[in-house]
Amino acid sequence: MQESGRIVSTPNTERIVSANRIDVDIESADVTLRPKRLSEYIGQRSVTDNLKIFIDAAVSRGDALDHVLFYGPPGLGKTTLAGIIASELGVDLRITSGPAIERAGDLAALLTNLNDNDVLFIDEIHRLHRSAEEILYSAMEDYEIDMIVGKGPSARSYRIDLKKFTLIGATTRAGNLSAPLRDRFGIISKFELYNPSELAEIIRRSAKLLGTEIDADSLMELAGRSRGTPRVANRLLKRVRDFAQVKGDGHISMAVTEDALTSLAIDKMGLEGLDRDILRLIIEKFGGGPVGIDTIAAAIGEERVTIEDVYEPYLMQAGFLHRTKQGRVASHDAWLHLGMTPPPDAGGQMTFIGESGDGELGGEDGAE
Repeated sequence: MQESGRIVSTPNTERIVSANRIDVDIESADVTLRPKRLSEYIGQRSVTDNLKIFIDAAVSRGDALDHVLFYGPPGLGKTTLAGIIASELGVDLRITSGPAIERAGDLAALLTNLNDNDVLFIDEIHRLHRSAEEILYSAMEDYEIDMIVGKGPSARSYRIDLKKFTLIGATTRAGNLSAPLRDRFGIISKFELYNPSELAEIIRRSAKLLGTEIDADSLMELAGRSRGTPRVANRLLKRVRDFAQVKGDGHISMAVTEDALTSLAIDKMGLEGLDRDILRLIIEKFGGGPVGIDTIAAAIGEERVTIEDVYEPYLMQAGFLHRTKQGRVASHDAWLHLGMTPPPDAGGQMTFIGESGDGELGGEDGAE
């Protein structure tokens, strides 16, 4: 397996939930925890069932799989599934990310080095530079690219033929993709947050691979606090394992689990400090809302995109936050969860933003 252009980022905090990829942690998990075959992949059945048919058909024809777009919140297994697709196809996988491709020539170098039916995975494809994106149009449709060498009167245009390949793009913001690029993907799949039973299966598998014993009650407790995200589930498992080794006999019991999660400030619903800060800000400073996202971001010192991509999806799924045209509104359950008495109109009769076809929430979210 070949890789290129992987970005290494280092977070500034020890958050369980973070907008940054913690590659040291992920790389150590890659070796043992990431499934290698489609049969080992847990969850996202609506995605994997269809992919199996598409992969089997491509293999039987000896052809490249059609281009694939994965979108959804971070940590749900998009990168893992890209690796599985390459493995099932029996081809090499090249990994890069949108921000790593700074010039059109960088992308051209990647494309010309692909072999027959290889897979090119571009994470955060919505952040691809415009000049590089335009090269992808002809590459995806006609398997050829046009490159201009030189400047001025001496400039020459060269057409380069490419071998058939499969582009897999992953994004947390499908609405930010341009229509010409999005329309060139033949397979578009949305990733949903996992339910507790699926997360329990993932944690059980991970614990077995890590050689750690875990009680059934602890298994479900971790699953319930993992925010519907396998990446969070595996990180919590490893942190609880640390507590079990240092404070116990290595066995993950319910007592050890509760002690560890309390120390990590992860509550019963999987909310950590910043989640509660967001809800508390809306309730205490703005009477429960509505309040604009930029105001929230400025007040808690966090980037708007981080709040929208990392924190809001789970808060909305858990029923603690409503996203409306007027702004963000804390729900009745959010008041109760923080131990506050909600007013009669908590959660308000607001006009909610509907989901568009690309999975992004459209519309304005309140004037600042």
